[in-house]
Amino acid sequence: MDRYVCIHCHFYQPPRENPWLEAVELQDSAFPYHDWNERISAECYAANAFSRSLAGDGRIEKIVNNYSRISFNFGPTLLSWMEEKSPAVYRAILEGDRESRKTFSGHGSALAQGYNHIILPLANARDKATQVRWGIRDFTHRFGRPPEGMWLPETAADVGTLDVLAGEGIRFTILAPRQAAKVRKKGSRDWRDVSNGRIDPTIPYELRLPSGRKICLFFYDGPISQGVAFERLLDNGEFLANRLLGAFSDQRPWPQQLVHIATDGETYGHHHTHGEMALSKALQLLDANPEVRITNYGEHLERFPPTHDVRIFDNSSWSCVHGVERWRSDCGCNSGGRPGWNQEWRRPLREAMDGLRDTIAPLFEGEGRKVFKDPWAAREEYISVILDRSDASIDEFLARHAAGKLTPKQKTRALQLMEIQRQAMLMYTSCGWFFDDLSGIETVQVLQYAGRVIQLSGDIFGDSVEAGFLTRLERAKSNVPEHKDGRALYDKFVKPATVDLHKVAAHYAMSALFENYGERDRIYCYDVERHDIRVRTAGRTKLLLGRARVTSEITRKTAFVTFGVLHLGDHNISGGVRDFRGEEEYETLTREIGDVFKSADLPEAIRTVDKQFGLGTYSLKLLFRDELRKILHIILDQTLSGTEASHREIYNQHASMMRFLSGMDIPLPDPLHASAKVTLNAGLRRAVSAETLDATAIRGLLEEGSTIGIQLVSAGLGFPLQKRIDAIANDFREKPDDLGLLHRFEEAVEMGHDLPFEVLFWGAQNIYFELLQTVYPGFLTKSREGDEQAALWIGLFRSIGKKLSFVVPED
Repeated sequence: MDRYVCIHCHFYQPPRENPWLEAVELQDSAFPYHDWNERISAECYAANAFSRSLAGDGRIEKIVNNYSRISFNFGPTLLSWMEEKSPAVYRAILEGDRESRKTFSGHGSALAQGYNHIILPLANARDKATQVRWGIRDFTHRFGRPPEGMWLPETAADVGTLDVLAGEGIRFTILAPRQAAKVRKKGSRDWRDVSNGRIDPTIPYELRLPSGRKICLFFYDGPISQGVAFERLLDNGEFLANRLLGAFSDQRPWPQQLVHIATDGETYGHHHTHGEMALSKALQLLDANPEVRITNYGEHLERFPPTHDVRIFDNSSWSCVHGVERWRSDCGCNSGGRPGWNQEWRRPLREAMDGLRDTIAPLFEGEGRKVFKDPWAAREEYISVILDRSDASIDEFLARHAAGKLTPKQKTRALQLMEIQRQAMLMYTSCGWFFDDLSGIETVQVLQYAGRVIQLSGDIFGDSVEAGFLTRLERAKSNVPEHKDGRALYDKFVKPATVDLHKVAAHYAMSALFENYGERDRIYCYDVERHDIRVRTAGRTKLLLGRARVTSEITRKTAFVTFGVLHLGDHNISGGVRDFRGEEEYETLTREIGDVFKSADLPEAIRTVDKQFGLGTYSLKLLFRDELRKILHIILDQTLSGTEASHREIYNQHASMMRFLSGMDIPLPDPLHASAKVTLNAGLRRAVSAETLDATAIRGLLEEGSTIGIQLVSAGLGFPLQKRIDAIANDFREKPDDLGLLHRFEEAVEMGHDLPFEVLFWGAQNIYFELLQTVYPGFLTKSREGDEQAALWIGLFRSIGKKLSFVVPED
C-alpha cells in the first residue's frame, strides 16, 4: 500500500490563569460554563474524546476516541488545567496516545510543544532552549514516553530553533508549505525553488543544520487544511475524506505518498459545531478504504525516511505572511474586523518585555548564586517543581541545585527566583501580540505576567525594574482612546489585580462571614491555617476577628496576620489585615474593637477598624471573582427570598382567579402577572437545580405556566438539569444492578425530552455507552437464562438507550 493519510490537530488555548492565583477565574462570556477553557473543552476536547459515530438513521452507533486515530499536540499549560479541571478528558487524551501506539507500530500520535507558546525565533537563546526542554519534560511526565516530534508555536521556525529541537532529540516537526524555500533529491547538488507554497507535501524532507545535526520536516497540505478551517469541509465527513483522497496523484515520481493536513484542533467541535463527528466519519471512511492507510508521522518516518533535502525561510510561520512580524511589528496582519486601527503597539510591547527580561537577568544571576550552585541550570530543572509542588519535590529539587543547606527564608527566596523566570517566559505567550489592540484580554494577560515578575523582583531586588518597564510600555499606544497606552492599561488592569499575602488574608476573613472554613483551608494556591477566630452578632450585624498564618504554595512565603471584618448587612462589609504583633497586642485589638461593637455604635466601630488596620483595610470588592459572585448570590438570595415570599403569597391567594381569567382569554393584570411570573420561575429554577429531581413538580410548574399564560424563563435551565441527569447516570454506573436507580435514570431522561428547552444528554450518553459495553452483556446472558430481574433490567436499559438516540441491540 503506497497511499497514507495523517490528520494533525494543534490543540491550544492561551493561558488564562490569574498569575497570582494560578487559576482561571469566572468568565461571564463563557456562560453557561465557568470559563472559556471549560466551554471549549466541552465543545471540542471532550467532544473528540467521546465522539459520536452515527448510523444511517442518525442514531448513535458507537462512541469513539478520535485522539487514537489522529496526530495531535496539546500545549502543556492547557494540559495542566485539564488534569485538574477535566480529568476524564485528560485521561482520554493520554489513552488515545496509548491506543495509537498499538495501531501505528509503537509510535504514539501525540507531539510535544514549546512550553507556553512563545514565538521561538524571537526568543533569546536561553529562553528558546528552556521552552523546548520544559515542553519535552512536561510531555514525558504526562505521556510516559519521550516525544518523537514537537509542534512549534505558530509553526514559527528558524534554523537556530530547529537546531535546538534536534539537539534535544526531536526527530521531526510540521511546517506550513510556504515556509519551504528550496529542495533537492539526496545526492544531488541542484536545488529547486519551491517558494510560495510550491513544495510537494506528500513526502518528508530532511534539513541539515549548521551544527551537523539534522531534523525531518513535514509540510502539510495547505489547500486542504485551509478548506477544513474555512471552507466548510466539516459539514460532512464524506467531504473531508473525499478531499483527502483526491490529493493523491499517479503523476508523482515517488510511489509512497502521505496526504496530511494540520489545523487548529478547535476547528473540530468549537469553531465548527459537530466537527468532531465529521472527523470521526472521515476516519471511518478512510479506514474502510483498502486503497489508503491512516498513519502518524512517527510511523511514516520509520517506514519511509526522507529522500530529499530542504531549506527553509528563517523567521517564517503559518499565520503571518510576513514571517514572524505579527509578533513584533505593525505588519498588516490582524483580524480584519477593525479597519483604521494599527498594530504599532506590538514593537514597544516587545521592547518593554525584552527590557524587563534583560534587566532582571543579571540581578537573578547575582542573587541566584547566593542560593544555587548554578542559577540557570536550576531554571532548566525547575519544571520538575512546576509539575509537582509537593514538599518532597521541592526538597529534591533544592537538594540537587542549592548551594548549601538553606534556611526557610533562603528556600523562599530560591523559589521566588525560579518563579521570576517562569513568569518572565509566560509574559512572552504569543497571543499577547496576535490580535488587534493592546487592550485585548490576551495582551492584558501577558502584562499581568509581567506584573508578577515585577512584584517578585521587588521582593528580592527592590523597586529597580518597574520604572524602566513602564517607560517603554508607555510608548505602546492603544487604538481605544480611553485606554491611552500600555502604562495606563498596566495601572488599570494589572496593579489592581496584584495579590499579596495580606490580600489573601482579607479574602479569607471576608468570605469567612459566609463560609464554614476549617482550621486549615486552601484558597487557590495559598494555604491558610487559622490560629484563632472570634465572632459576635447583633441582629444583621456581625463582627469577625481572628489571626492566621498564610502561605504561598508556590514560593512558600509566609505571613502571620491579624484580621477583622465588620458586616453591616447586605453588601456593606469593611475589614482590615495587619501583621500579627504578638498575643498581647492581639488581645488588646480584639477587646477594643469588640467593646465598641458591643456598644452598638456602628459608625465608631467602623472608625475603630480603620484606626486599627490603617491602610490595610478592604471592602467586598477585594474578593476574588468567584468568591465575590458566590457571596453576592448568598446576599441576593437573602434579599430576594422576602420579595419572592411576598409574590408567592399574592400568587397563592389569587391563582384560581388567574386561571379563570386565562380561561376567558382575558390578560392578567400586571400585578398578578408579575407575581405569577416571579413565583413560577423561582420554583422552576429551584426544581431543576435540586439534588433530587422531582419530575412531577417540574411538569406541574410548566403546566401551570402554560395554563395561565406565563412565559417561563428557560435560558440557562438546561445546563443545571443536564448536570443533574449526568449525576443520576453516574450514580447508576456506580450501582448498575440497582433497579431503583435505573428507573430514576429513565425518568430523568424522559423528563429531559419533555421539557420546552434544550437539555443535552452528552454525559449521560457517554455513561450509557460504557455500560452497554461492560454491563449489558452480563445482564443479557442472565435474561436469556430466565432471570426475571435481569429481563426487567434489559427492558428498562433498552428503553433508555432509545430515548438517548442509540442503536440498541435487540435479541
